[in-house]
Amino acid sequence: MEMDIIQPFINAADAVLGQTLDCHTRMGELSMEPEVYRSKGVAAVITLAGDIEGFIIVDADPSTAIRVAARMSGVEVPESEAVVRETICELANQIIGNAVTVLNDQGFRFRVQPPQIHRGQAFPANQDTEALLMRFETPSGFVFVNVALRYNRENAHKLSAFSAQS
Repeated sequence: MEMDIIQPFINAADAVLGQTLDCHTRMGELSMEPEVYRSKGVAAVITLAGDIEGFIIVDADPSTAIRVAARMSGVEVPESEAVVRETICELANQIIGNAVTVLNDQGFRFRVQPPQIHRGQAFPANQDTEALLMRFETPSGFVFVNVALRYNRENAHKLSAFSAQS
């Protein structure tokens, strides 16, 4: 796994969670997952294609998502599936937006797909892509971020030129 393309997602998740929830976060478990990832509750999956390809999953159990939504809005929110989905998608969009900005500034080009919601489903791992699973501890509960990215082989010549310029 290439840490230079993963690190922006680690930094973005930590910063977004800390700022959004107005708290200190702590990265708990960190593991490489060569197998299937099963959602903890409600997960937003965002796919990248281009110089870097793969997916990022932002995931939380429904009660954590409700507490996060309340912190984000500053008011109590009703427990509903819509609020849970919107909260997880908003967190995913903010994390991806911050990380993608850093990678774009480094010269990488790719397309980012809108978040797709998955609930309790397994996500198969790609044969040639490992996934980094991070667990962030917040006062609202655990938020999981799964990053499974790799360089696109078809664009390897661009990446070699980019590395030589750096």
